[in-house]
Amino acid sequence: MSQTKTFENNLSKLSEIIEKMEQQDVGLEESLKLYEQGIQLTRKCQKIIDDAEKKIEQLMEDNH
Repeated sequence: MSQTKTFENNLSKLSEIIEKMEQQDVGLEESLKLYEQGIQLTRKCQKIIDDAEKKIEQLMEDNH
């Protein structure tokens, strides 16, 4: 799976988690579980962004 597809999938899952957490009927235990999943997805997305930035920097250095 491409990085773009993975990033988009993670963002979609994160959006779903946010929607669930905004519901009034989500209990504390479920909220904590969703929060943990959200943090994991956020970290994965940040890693993809960091890797893309490094790749861009490398490409820019190679062109000088």
